[in-house]
Amino acid sequence: MNDSRLKIRSAGLGYFINRIQTLFVSMLRIWTIPIVLMLSVSSGFTTYYGLSHFITPWIALVITIAIQSIIVICSLEMAGIHWTANRTRYFSVVASLFIALAASVTFSYFKFYEISEQETLHINRVQQIRQDIKTYLDTVLVQKGQLLQKHKQELDQASLDASQAYFGTHDQIGPGYKNQVGEGPFWRHYNQVYQEKKQAFQGQEQAFLELDSKIRSLQTSLSDLDVAENPEPAYQQLLKNYQDIQLIVNQLSSSAGLLLPDAPMLMTYKQFIEEVKPSFAMWQGFSWFAFACAAMVDFFTVLLSYRLEFTAPGPLTAQEEELVFECLRQFSEFRINENDELEMIIEKSELEKARRYSDWTRMFVVGLLLSRGFLRKVDARTVEFAPNLYPLIAEKMSDKIAALKAKALVNPSGDQS
Repeated sequence: MNDSRLKIRSAGLGYFINRIQTLFVSMLRIWTIPIVLMLSVSSGFTTYYGLSHFITPWIALVITIAIQSIIVICSLEMAGIHWTANRTRYFSVVASLFIALAASVTFSYFKFYEISEQETLHINRVQQIRQDIKTYLDTVLVQKGQLLQKHKQELDQASLDASQAYFGTHDQIGPGYKNQVGEGPFWRHYNQVYQEKKQAFQGQEQAFLELDSKIRSLQTSLSDLDVAENPEPAYQQLLKNYQDIQLIVNQLSSSAGLLLPDAPMLMTYKQFIEEVKPSFAMWQGFSWFAFACAAMVDFFTVLLSYRLEFTAPGPLTAQEEELVFECLRQFSEFRINENDELEMIIEKSELEKARRYSDWTRMFVVGLLLSRGFLRKVDARTVEFAPNLYPLIAEKMSDKIAALKAKALVNPSGDQS
């Protein structure tokens, strides 16, 4: 009857809490697997995008798969390696992980840089076009003022010559015709010159009015370039207006005998809409936002991969719990460490070494609990209890105490003897 009671499965509060905890951990572990895979694929896509601009695409794909595999594998291995136990292996895994992360973040940075700086690149191109056009228009307006001043001076001089010829005070009039007022041959000649200058000046003003109209059209098309739903016709209209201004200015400058103003060569529409081409020059205009986005994906991949291996995979079976409890009782050196956790020495005591005691069974249990996350290795000779091990031990201790009390009640005379 006593044996049957010992075989009864405990169902106390500690056992129930432990079951809920381990079930929750198991669910998180299962859910972590697809998240790690999706993060790895996302990071691999951005890594491949940047890498494919420097080497052959199929080679870039193979290298990308290798990089992401190394990140996940090394992250898993780090959770199972204790650097105090095997420093060489630990640092080799850390070095491999660091190299893979550096390659992944570097080439992923190009994609995030393109996304984050695309709007800035568009604004810079528009600003460059504005600056080129402004420089050219400033030169045109200066030359326009010079032409107006030149024609105005010629028109004023022609008007003065006609007036002096009418009153007979012009320098070219002979002494016999001085101070003779009237419309003589001298006046008719200079009046004809004045009318020609006046007509040319009016034609010049008309040309300048047309130029001003083209400048207004160019400025309007430049403003529409930022808000146009279809940028191609808007940009083509901008180029057309710019070329029309060049044609008018060249004609006016040639007719006046002036040098043609230098007209900046605007970029083509293909150059205007061209996407960012990944290159190491992007590191010169470093973007912290793009770098943070590239590093964030790999950071979460490493963190979740590490936690995937570090957390306990599931609860212990009834047989494993019984074996764990019995074997842990064979250790004798326990203490509370600086982390406020129960710590025990897993090495054989001097007495056990003298007796050549075989501790294979209890060391197997220690290895089982370490691999399942119920124990944490402190150094080569000590381990500490994980929080999810305390409810199991407490429940087993309660069962043993209850069994002893039940035995004492059934056979009280045996205790007295």
